[in-house]
Amino acid sequence: MFKIHKKFEKTTHYVTDLKLCQVRLQDNSKFPWIMLIPKRKGACQILDLNKKDQIQLLDEIQYCSKMMKKHFRCNNLNVEKVGNIVPQLHIHIVPRHKKDPTWPLSIWVIKGKPYTKNELAKILTKLKKII
Repeated sequence: MFKIHKKFEKTTHYVTDLKLCQVRLQDNSKFPWIMLIPKRKGACQILDLNKKDQIQLLDEIQYCSKMMKKHFRCNNLNVEKVGNIVPQLHIHIVPRHKKDPTWPLSIWVIKGKPYTKNELAKILTKLKKII
């Protein structure tokens, strides 16, 4: 049975479920940052998914990337699979702007800032409409 890693339960917020992935918002108001987490037990790498799921993952990455780029009007879109801290397979999708706090460096070079209650409600509503 699929279960979200305990770190994600603390640092992200549920947005929606797609066919393969659960979409979650990273609790960092400096970036409109989502993650796609395939709902497959034990998956740590893309190669842990069967071929059908790999194709579905790429389709969902493409869909979410297009929606994020369109609705957040970014200069660039960072799409990455890292997994050095949390081994559960997850894909980060982060719209980047030339005026964001770390441009052009990585989003991880500064400490995140959690959403306020109002900011969180607003962005979750937006994300649920677009994804």
